[in-house]
Amino acid sequence: MILEIANLQVRKEQIADFERAFRTAQDIISAMPGFMGHELQRCIEQPGHYMLLVRWLTVEHHEVGFRQSPQYQEWRELLHQFYDPFPTVHHYEHIAGAGISSVPRPSN
Repeated sequence: MILEIANLQVRKEQIADFERAFRTAQDIISAMPGFMGHELQRCIEQPGHYMLLVRWLTVEHHEVGFRQSPQYQEWRELLHQFYDPFPTVHHYEHIAGAGISSVPRPSN
């Protein structure tokens, strides 16, 4: 499994529109072969900054299977208009660490 991380900077005046469009776009990516899961995280300190984390079986599932598909054109039409500058995307492989199995509860 690999992790795609995309740094997204959305124009501040378009944040609500971007989040609405992403709710539609996530159905596109989640139906792709090799897709294993995703998260969209919004930055607390920097309005308009997001991290998109997508788990793929292989880099090829992302770079070839998704990016060269007709579905990617739909994804692009929904989302690419919101970015300034255009996102940087990198792929990562797991080296160490434990997964998050549950959210810890505060002790009383």
